[in-house]
Order: sequence, then C-alpha cells, then structure tokens
Amino acid sequence: MRIRSAEPFELPLLQDIERAAGEPFRSLGMAAIADDEPPPLEELERYRRSGGLWVTETADGRLVAYLLTEPVDGAAHIEQLSVHPDFARRGLGRDLIGHLATVAAAGGLSALTLTTFTEVPWNAPYYARLGFHALGEHELTEGLRSILKAEAAHGIDRWPRTCMRRPL
Repeated sequence: MRIRSAEPFELPLLQDIERAAGEPFRSLGMAAIADDEPPPLEELERYRRSGGLWVTETADGRLVAYLLTEPVDGAAHIEQLSVHPDFARRGLGRDLIGHLATVAAAGGLSALTLTTFTEVPWNAPYYARLGFHALGEHELTEGLRSILKAEAAHGIDRWPRTCMRRPL
C-alpha cells in the first residue's frame, strides 16, 4: 500500500469510497449517515489543490482509502478519513493519520484534531487507541466550535459527538 496525493481524475473514486464506508452505519441505526452524500467534487478538488488530500493505493493501483485535512487554529484538522470496508482493519486509517502527523509536524503544526461520533466503535474509541483524547468544552478553539456548529446545522449532532486532539 502506498500513500500519495490524489490526482484530479480520481476524485469520483473517492466519492465511491465514501459511500461504501458509510454503509456500516446502517447497522447502528444511523441510516442518515449512510445516506449522506460524499463531499462534492469541487470540495475534494479544493482539498487536493491545497495539499490536504491523500489517498491509499494498493499495489495494483486501486484507491481504497483517503484523508481530507486542513489547518484549523494551529492544528491539522482531519475533516474526513474513509476506508473502503473491503480494506478495513488493515491499519490504513492509522497509516494515513501517521502520514498526516509527519507532514503536520514538519509544517510546524502542534496537533491533529477531528470531530467524531462517541458511540461508534470505529470512531472515537478507535481514535483514542491512536493517541487522541476528547476535548472538554473549555479546550475547544474557535475553529473547532465553528466546525461543530456547521455539523449541527447539517444534522449529524443527532448522535453524540466529540472533538478530539492528538499532540505532535
């Protein structure tokens, strides 16, 4: 497996990964999450152009995972991490996060941050195993508060969520 930047023609493939990665949420009674549309191509292209989109590619060239990130309040914020379910539980998410940590540290950022569901086994508990810790209300930056507000406007706060941080 190789981590690299995405090419413009690959962006629709990332939408397919996102749709497939959403399906397991149905088994948790979160059909709205499973049915949520992936990021539009224009948004993926914005991340790609800014250097905040990495993909995992198999030896035969198949894209099976991706990560979207952008700086938020001095940290590299993980906007999306998706692994195709056929390739889950192989460390691909961990490897993408490790790649981001290396790049972020080299760029002078202090931490990795993300928002996630607290009661989904492959969300907050997974990130905790990777060294992230949940932030209390008093630890939230203005940028993270803004992200949570946008998520609430999108309706995903119907299920418990948290902000998490991992120092670099």
